[in-house]
Amino acid sequence: MRKLSYPRDRGEINNLLAGRGFAVADERTELVNDIINDVLNNGEQAVLKYTARFDGIELDGLLVSDEEFKDAYNKVGDDFISSLKKSIVNVREFHRKQLRQNWFTYKNSAMTGQIIKPLARVGAYVPGGRAAYPSSVVMTVIPALAAGVKEVVVVSPPDKEGRINPYTLVAAREAGVDEVYKIGGAQAIAALAYGTETIKGVDKIVGPGNIYVTLAKKAVFGVVDIDMLAGPSEVLILADSSGHPDYIAADLLSQAEHDPLAISVLITDSELLAEKVDKELALQLKGLNRKEIATTSINENGLIILVDDIKAGSELVNRFAPEHFELLVKEPFAILPEIDNAGAIFIGEYSSEPLGDYLAGPNHVLPTGGTARFASPLNTDDFIKKSSIIYYQKKDLASISDDIIQLAELEGLDGHANAVKIRFEGNEFND
Repeated sequence: MRKLSYPRDRGEINNLLAGRGFAVADERTELVNDIINDVLNNGEQAVLKYTARFDGIELDGLLVSDEEFKDAYNKVGDDFISSLKKSIVNVREFHRKQLRQNWFTYKNSAMTGQIIKPLARVGAYVPGGRAAYPSSVVMTVIPALAAGVKEVVVVSPPDKEGRINPYTLVAAREAGVDEVYKIGGAQAIAALAYGTETIKGVDKIVGPGNIYVTLAKKAVFGVVDIDMLAGPSEVLILADSSGHPDYIAADLLSQAEHDPLAISVLITDSELLAEKVDKELALQLKGLNRKEIATTSINENGLIILVDDIKAGSELVNRFAPEHFELLVKEPFAILPEIDNAGAIFIGEYSSEPLGDYLAGPNHVLPTGGTARFASPLNTDDFIKKSSIIYYQKKDLASISDDIIQLAELEGLDGHANAVKIRFEGNEFND
């Protein structure tokens, strides 16, 4: 891994931070826009055309049948279903604690408040093809259902036989989804946003995907809501001399194996630990199934930053605003109050990042590219909408009418002022 020192290499670190995040991608943007417009104008015909073109399969229909669900259950083991159910229970319990309530407040006879309504219909995008991501099903579907969304639909790209990965299908059914469609890419996002002859449009689209999916989500935002524009996955570990080099190396590689663009960073005040972690990375890389991907990620995007002390390290953490942050120091709860920007915080040597990916309960759909400075993990608030309630009687409005009129006239909005004045001028409706 590349090694830098802070503050000595401040300029290079600043450049690295500035280069992170989601970037609009040249000619791919035009292609995505063309796909979206085609689906908007030609519906299912266009969806099937792009599925044949990009996924290499000509489908007779998009909706997964009951027989396909049954076949999926026959292909997965009981151990998987047992683990999946534990994940669903923990994720559901965690997200139910996030639920908001309606509230009202009174001042004299006036009332204001807020009412909460779930979105009506949500689409969850689950990556597919050769890989299985049942955890993405759980993390996108369960919070929506916990928030009260009545209709949740899953889309996922098919394999060369025109089927969705059985683990993804079983996860969808166990999570409470019956409506699953065999489409992926930008055409799936367009179909969810605008609807087709088969697919009813949604109010919001959530879930991770490749650059084409992300660009498509960006393009349809405003027609529907989206969760975020996700960049490459990332983990940052802040460790002192008490850190275990083998644990740290393993956790860095757990992100590096995702994608050649994944970012894995260690910040430490121990030069000895940095050297041991570097050696461990080389050893552990040899045994990974996704060795090539992880090697590229570590060599091109991996980083070890030496700092003078842990306080300087925590300052860098906040500037980095990582998606996943592991705090591996002697007294982590003394440092925790200093961490302002992180998607998910893993405390202590037995809170490895994969714990959050699968079973702990918090969501693994997290802000990337430094957006943890202002964004949050996917949560039940993402699946609700809030309406303000205002109820004033005549005497309540009268008590502040002059103030409203003054502010409206100051802004040159006579119509606004008149809408209040007219209620207190002599007429038959005033009493």
